[in-house]
Amino acid sequence: MPADDSAPPPALSILSAAHDAEPHLAEMIESVLAQTVRDWELIVVDDGMSDEVVRIVDKYPDDRIRLLRQEYRGLAGAVDAAAAVARGAYYAVQAGDGRLSPTFCERIGAVLAEHPEIDVLCVDALPFTDGEDRPPSFRQRCGITEEPGVEHRVGLVEVIRHSGLYTTAAVRASTWRAAGGFRGDAPPVDSLAMCLRIVAAGYDLRVLPEQLGHYRVHQDNPDDAPPDWNTYDAGVQRAFGQLTTLTDDPQVLAEVRRTLRTHRSESALRTAREALRNSDPSTARRHAWRALTLRPALRPALLWLVLRVAPGGLGRLKAAKGRLAGLRGR
Repeated sequence: MPADDSAPPPALSILSAAHDAEPHLAEMIESVLAQTVRDWELIVVDDGMSDEVVRIVDKYPDDRIRLLRQEYRGLAGAVDAAAAVARGAYYAVQAGDGRLSPTFCERIGAVLAEHPEIDVLCVDALPFTDGEDRPPSFRQRCGITEEPGVEHRVGLVEVIRHSGLYTTAAVRASTWRAAGGFRGDAPPVDSLAMCLRIVAAGYDLRVLPEQLGHYRVHQDNPDDAPPDWNTYDAGVQRAFGQLTTLTDDPQVLAEVRRTLRTHRSESALRTAREALRNSDPSTARRHAWRALTLRPALRPALLWLVLRVAPGGLGRLKAAKGRLAGLRGR
C-alpha cells in the first residue's frame, strides 16, 4: 500500500525485513499494532517475493502498514529499501520474527522529546522462545553489568569495548542517511557497523536501559549463536576495521587493535575445537597456538599444551566423559 503523502509524517518508521519470517510475521505486526501510541508507520519488505508474506500483511488493513516487494537482496538490502521510502523523523529496524513491547514507541517518543539532541537511542531486549521470555537480556548477555543511563552520551571507545547495541534502535532519519544506512558491507553485523560510523562522525548516541524489544531464539540454539561463524567473524572484522579510516584518535585505534586481536583469538580457538571434533589434532594444535599468540589466556594455553604434550589425551577424556554419561543414564 503506498504512503498517504497528504498525512503528516509519523514520529517513527519501523523497518522490517520479512525473508523467511512467515511463521512469526503476524506476531511481529500485532506487536506494532499494540503500541500505546499511534504515531508510527510499519514498512514490511517482502525480500524474496513470498506470496505468504503478502497474504499475512493483507490481513491487517491499516494505512500505517506498507508492504514492499523485491527479489532477494539480503537483510541490508531489504532494510535500506524500506528506509528509502520511510517518512518518519526516526527509523527503527525490527526483525520480522521478533516483537516490540507495547510501550516501545511511547517510551522512545518521551525520551526524544526530553532530549531532542539525541541522534540514536538504543534500547535493551529480551530473548524469547514460543512466547516466553528467556532472561538475561541482550545487553546482560553481552557482559554489560552497569548502565550509566540515558543521560550518558556513549563514546566510540565504549561502543568498541562493549558493542551491546541491540539492532532495534531509533535513528534520526538525517543521521541514518549521513551514515549510509546498513550498506551491506559487513553482514551480518551491518547495524553495528552503521552505529560505529555514526559515533565516529560525532553524532549523539544514548542507551535507554529498558527491555523494550524481544528477539526470538530457537530451542536448538538457545545462545543465539551465529548460523555461520566464518561469515560473522568476517563481518565483525570489517566493521571494526573500517574505523581505522574514520578516525586518527590513538585511544580509539588502540581499542580497535585490542578488540580485533581478541576476536581473532576467539575465532582461532573455535577453529581448533572444530578440528578436534573432526579428529584433526594437527590443525587443532596450529590454531590453538594462533589463539594463544593473539591473546595469551588460560583456555588456548591449556588446549595447546594438551595437544602439544599428549595429543591423544583429549580424545581419551571425551571418551571417558561419554562412558560416564552412559552409566548415569542407566
